[in-house]
Amino acid sequence: MNVLCVNDGHVARALLGGVLARLGYDASVAADAADAWRLYRLHRPTLVILDIDMAGQSGLDLCRKVREHDPQRETFMLVLTERDTEDDLRAVLDAGADDYVTKPASPENLFARLTIAERRIEQDRSRRKAEVELQRSRFLAGIGETTITLQHEINNPLSALLAHTELMLMDLRASGASTEQAEIIYEQALRIAAVVRRLADLREPKSVEYVAGAKMIDLEERKED
Repeated sequence: MNVLCVNDGHVARALLGGVLARLGYDASVAADAADAWRLYRLHRPTLVILDIDMAGQSGLDLCRKVREHDPQRETFMLVLTERDTEDDLRAVLDAGADDYVTKPASPENLFARLTIAERRIEQDRSRRKAEVELQRSRFLAGIGETTITLQHEINNPLSALLAHTELMLMDLRASGASTEQAEIIYEQALRIAAVVRRLADLREPKSVEYVAGAKMIDLEERKED
């Protein structure tokens, strides 16, 4: 797991480093909010361990900044704080923290909270994956329903159009009249029929750019090998 540890105290950073090593994590370390923000943008860590009581920009401000750039909350924010009143802890959570540890924290307490954080991160990852799969399933179901609707609404009138155009072509050829316009109608109707067939055969729909900012389903005819 990619971890960012933010603390302006040498002793605290050493303590956190030891606990993270026990868990098998390689951590980036920052001594202030400015450096932490640089490392966050560079590495996009899964877990940030943040002391809110730092010189300069506060940890709460950094927490809010991370959340502005992480609306899906893919980064788990674990805050270290000396403030343990109800209002203080509410402020920590309102800033976007997922959990907190009150200081001074023993190595055992830190180890326990980090273990809990690891489990919650894995649960959140599994939940997000399930949500993506559900959205795709709903999308594919919608494609299937749309295909059936198009086949039902288009195929019947299209079959009638093709049949009447074929009769028209036969009559025009028999009379020696020009068939150019009727042939154009017939060819375009066949193109529509081919699109409907490709929709019916669609199994793994992919999007392609239609115009700037808009996409459409790729129905380009593929040549068989």
